Amino acid sequence: MEKLFRNILVIKMRFHGDMLLTTPVISTLKRNYPDAKIDVLLYEDTKPILSENPEINALYGISKKNATTKKKIANFISLIKKLRQNQYDLVINLTDQWLVALLVRFLSADTKLSPDFPHRQKPFWQKSFTHLVPITGDHIVERNLSILNPLGLKTLKHELSMHYAPSHWKNIHEQLKQLNVGERYVVIQPTARQIFKCWDNEKFCEVIDALQEQGYPVVLTSGPGKEDQECIHDIAEGCKLSPVTALAGKTTFPELAALIDHAALFIGVDSAPMHISAAVKTPIICLFGATDHIAWRPWAENVTLLWAGNYQPVPPREQLDRSYKYPSVIPAEDVINAAWQVLNGDAPEIEVNAQ
Repeated sequence: MEKLFRNILVIKMRFHGDMLLTTPVISTLKRNYPDAKIDVLLYEDTKPILSENPEINALYGISKKNATTKKKIANFISLIKKLRQNQYDLVINLTDQWLVALLVRFLSADTKLSPDFPHRQKPFWQKSFTHLVPITGDHIVERNLSILNPLGLKTLKHELSMHYAPSHWKNIHEQLKQLNVGERYVVIQPTARQIFKCWDNEKFCEVIDALQEQGYPVVLTSGPGKEDQECIHDIAEGCKLSPVTALAGKTTFPELAALIDHAALFIGVDSAPMHISAAVKTPIICLFGATDHIAWRPWAENVTLLWAGNYQPVPPREQLDRSYKYPSVIPAEDVINAAWQVLNGDAPEIEVNAQ
């Protein structure tokens, strides 16, 4: 498709980690259309994770919060008016919400690409786009990039990108110094949006004790919510020497990226901070339960992936017990041994071992 696009809209309405996994699409579009303005339509509360990305012209947020039907309609009409003013000539949709099919019908772009979702075969959806593109690839990054196939682009950018300003690191660095945290610290993110992705608190305590006994300060991170804060408190209480908890739930996403970027190692479950770690190329030890560890693994090279399915069978996603911590079968000893490999400068390649 030999067209020179000037105004591009990328649509993705999911969670923070999902948004980070769209950045190769944004970088690819910017590489091939350097003069184009690239806007992103996303959920309002996920805007901070892309807020410092220099390749993005503007972020347009849709609120997920409860509102009256009248208010939702008014907000939708206001959003359409704003988007129409931008006169997009290319729309890249990466999400499957029905709302998107309606929205793009109001945009005058000649080219509108969307994945050919198996569960979106109704005429209303299909006629909202000019191209319904077969999804290919094992990883989410590869699948996202495959939607660009009709454009016939010469260059694809596969790297994730997570940006922060020097002021973000300056702020975090000053706090670390006040907390007496040295240069070789380890960041551990024990929380996730869903409990079935989480590991046992007691095992995190074992890992933290092992690291701190060898002189590696541990900085815990989490979301600001009550359950996340309770988890951080319980883990800190269970350690022989309390890890640093002062930053947990207190950083912005750019500040969190700065913190992780300067760490010697990141340890965590399947979560947005795990994907941030991949983007800033910090060594990662990640624990996966019953989620698709092929599609959602950290998109990086310096990764040790410990999957519950290598220890015992795990159910398919549709049969999950969402109150059960599937990574709990992973022994603390395996995480500790992996940490020594990384911190001694001998980090292994990704170990997926799909069954």
